Amino acid sequence: MSLELRGITKRFGALVANESIDLAVADGEIHAILGENGAGKSTLMNIVYGLLSPDEGTISVDGKIVDIQSPLDALAAGIGMVHQHFMLIPVFTVAENIVLGHEKTKGPGLLDLATAREEILRVSAEFNFDIDPDALVEDLPVGLQQRVEIIRALIYDAKVLILDEPTAVLTPQETDELLRNMKKLKEGGTSIVFITHKLREVREAADKITIIRRGKVVGTASPSASQEELASLMVGRPVSLDVDKKAPELGKVMLDVKNLNISDHTGRNLVKNVSFELRTGEVLAVAGVQGNGQSELAEAIVGLQEHVHGTISLDGVDITKSSVRDALHSGIAFVPESREEDGLIASFSIEENLILDLHDLPPYAKGPVISPSIVSQEAQKRVAEFDIRAQSAKDPASSLSGGNKQKVVLARELSRPVKLVVASQPTRGLDVGSIEFVHERIIAERDSGRAVLLFSTELDEVSALADRIAVMYRGEFIAIVPATTSREDLGLLMAGVKP
Repeated sequence: MSLELRGITKRFGALVANESIDLAVADGEIHAILGENGAGKSTLMNIVYGLLSPDEGTISVDGKIVDIQSPLDALAAGIGMVHQHFMLIPVFTVAENIVLGHEKTKGPGLLDLATAREEILRVSAEFNFDIDPDALVEDLPVGLQQRVEIIRALIYDAKVLILDEPTAVLTPQETDELLRNMKKLKEGGTSIVFITHKLREVREAADKITIIRRGKVVGTASPSASQEELASLMVGRPVSLDVDKKAPELGKVMLDVKNLNISDHTGRNLVKNVSFELRTGEVLAVAGVQGNGQSELAEAIVGLQEHVHGTISLDGVDITKSSVRDALHSGIAFVPESREEDGLIASFSIEENLILDLHDLPPYAKGPVISPSIVSQEAQKRVAEFDIRAQSAKDPASSLSGGNKQKVVLARELSRPVKLVVASQPTRGLDVGSIEFVHERIIAERDSGRAVLLFSTELDEVSALADRIAVMYRGEFIAIVPATTSREDLGLLMAGVKP
């Protein structure tokens, strides 16, 4: 089934999110839409799926103009969508999530889940999804939750499938599996609109690429285009995809972790006997498949875990039992895994978010009173230094794109005296321009003599930034290896294969 957009325009007040966009997706084609965060990609697809209404323009399916006012209209037209942030109810089963909004009953008001189970098993078998219809969604890993979303679209006979940043929360292995399944769907006649900013995936999976920048289509490309060409089209300037760094100048031990064990409230071990040292002027990257204890280790260092045994020392001082406030004030900068949940308060202004951990300290406060003028002055400096793109620093953080939200977090954490930077998935969901910026800042911190502990599931990022790499598997450091270790060897270690 083909999809065609003509002259799609969408405004939010003075902001033009989409401007006269033309797009044609051929029958049985994987069509990638490439662009920076905030370029207007998701807005455009939310229009196609009926979550937003265009101010101008038309949508055609198989050459016929369709009026899409809701997701039900989109599904009726054969269009399905898998959102970047999944639209699943965690406490429902897979089957219950699938029938939600399309409930069928048998007898006096009883849900007909048997038919849904059969369809889930059929689609799962066809694409090797291995989904249990009766599993609770909250018990499924992120990669399987995404498969549930895809199954739901296919069960309701979507012939055009929109995937919005589908690999943003996937491991490298899950990403490769998704790309294989996309090709299977294409072979079965499904047209796919693939929204992303990851260049390797675009070149591997897409038949055609459309680039959107600041709400406009700025060009099309074939998958044979180089990564540098695609990156330049995305951001409107040459982009360096290589990290430029000199040999490390190691100093004293800044972070010393010994025999660290972390358990959850049931007593189950999440981190087991982890020991390591990190020196100033060094980046130690912790690699591994998501869910092997990396999050808990990062949180323990900044006081966010309760059941911690062992010792964590910062610059010779035991901080194992420190509160989050004390840990931050002792000299730790923390870039959390989720900027949305843990890095920002969405309803607060940008300038308020920039002082979340400093609001009661000079120069922002005198006693209990905050100085609004100084807060605004300092915010303007940070906005300029970190290239935070916003209409005003008084705008809520929720108004920013993902890349600019991350820049706010970085600006807050790196604009105060710190000894250790703990960065957890710092480029997750960011475009190449924002990734370049984040990488440069991390290396700048290392070169200024700070110790950097980096947690990342992106192997290319780990290899580019690290001076040493610790691979975590089932809560343990399975090995600490040089940054020159091959991707293949790292992949084996991540799977638990010891050298």
